[in-house]
Amino acid sequence: MPELLPFAGIRYDLDAIGAPIGALIAPPYDVIDEDQRVALESAHPLNSVRLILPRDVDADGDRYVSAARTLASWRSSGALVADATTRFYGYVMDFRDASGTRRQTVGVLGALTLPGAGDESVLPHERTLPKAKSDRLALLRATRYNLDPIWGLSLTAGLTGLIDRSTPLATAVDPEGAGHTIFAIDDPSRIKAISDAVAASPIVLADGHHRFETAGAYRREIRDAGGEPGRASAIFALVVELAEDQLCIEPIHRLFHLPAGLDVRSALGSGFHITALGANTPDGVASLEKRMAAERGIGLADAAGLALCVPRSPRPEGDPVASTDASLVEDTALPLLGGADVSYRHDARTCAARVRSGDAGAALLLRPVSVSNTRAAAEARLRMPQKTTFFSPKPRTGFVLRSIDD
Repeated sequence: MPELLPFAGIRYDLDAIGAPIGALIAPPYDVIDEDQRVALESAHPLNSVRLILPRDVDADGDRYVSAARTLASWRSSGALVADATTRFYGYVMDFRDASGTRRQTVGVLGALTLPGAGDESVLPHERTLPKAKSDRLALLRATRYNLDPIWGLSLTAGLTGLIDRSTPLATAVDPEGAGHTIFAIDDPSRIKAISDAVAASPIVLADGHHRFETAGAYRREIRDAGGEPGRASAIFALVVELAEDQLCIEPIHRLFHLPAGLDVRSALGSGFHITALGANTPDGVASLEKRMAAERGIGLADAAGLALCVPRSPRPEGDPVASTDASLVEDTALPLLGGADVSYRHDARTCAARVRSGDAGAALLLRPVSVSNTRAAAEARLRMPQKTTFFSPKPRTGFVLRSIDD
């Protein structure tokens, strides 16, 4: 069963820096576009985006070495300091979902021991992209830090009630209006109760599949070289009880750069019934999303405007993977758009605007996957296509870092 251990976190000394934590934290690396990256870098010279998305600023041009040097500099200057004792860290996110309902996600930050071969204590639910894994592995090798937590969902009922929220350490509100607060959990009996609860059931990976696989690869590298992995045998993780009321899953849409001369609607016509829905406007996108939900289709934004695409062949309802829109796109749409380059965004209006401006040739808009469907896929040991689920809001990088050396 999963093993979650306390650790001595590395945190910003806010008094020494003279800045609020909100100027120093960042979203996860894989949701930051270039405009956000520049804004975060401008927010403060010590913003953690410089660690998770370093630039080639040194003469050798190695951005991963640059991140390691930046970390060492911030540690030596006292901007980052290690907590005196090992502990868990409570993490609470307060937010409103798409319907405006107030929601709260309550989790615990700790060091999750990486499972061995055949150990199914941690259950992934998505496939991964090789390029993303090689990038994160190079960063881990250079820094020897877990810079941001992966996100796991515990199947143990009652975990939420064990997470002590009486000792806040830092709090911030992100640009989307979600509140983020971390808490110190120091009481030994409380730490044991949390560890025991996490150990009672498998953990389903919500976010961080690439970092999880990267950490396992790095542990193997150390062992293959004859070394002992030590703290590299665990990964920094946020563990949240898998409860419907705590979790909000949004879809991840597909943006396409198309081969010259490709007519998207003609290409997709053999696999989908396509209904034109007029101009590509924000109100039009909102109407399209309602039609998608009602008629079980995916949305299309292209040079001709917006359209609803309903598959000609019904999808299998009982299969937690084949029933997803991501599988529909992978199995049916992508083969019909041969040669198209794909990228991913989670905001439908942004995707449609990219098409409208000519930055992308087309976008396929997907419906969200339910929490229960995600759980069913993991329990069945099945993996959805990469970039199927977008858990929201995202925990922030920079509240706590974990060194695998200290």
